[in-house]
Amino acid sequence: MGAKIQELLPIGSVVWLKDAKRPMMIFGIKQTDTDTQEEYDYIGVLYPEGNMGPQTNFLFYHADIERVEFRGYDNEARKVFMDKLAEVYQDQTAGEQH
Repeated sequence: MGAKIQELLPIGSVVWLKDAKRPMMIFGIKQTDTDTQEEYDYIGVLYPEGNMGPQTNFLFYHADIERVEFRGYDNEARKVFMDKLAEVYQDQTAGEQH
């Protein structure tokens, strides 16, 4: 199950997933697996290497994070984006209830 929109970490955040041997850097939020159509909270890459192609991108949930090593950049533009994203998801949830 995904996290609430306002709980999501900013892109650029470096996190340790439960039982991980390496940290991950978040480079996207609310991503859909194109094979299964399942939506995840984040897409990340191994840190410090970064993106080395689709085979090195990992989808995961907020609940999979054990600890935050570094919180990514957060500013007014991100706040506006997150508020709009929350509205979209609220609208989708309301539509599913009818």
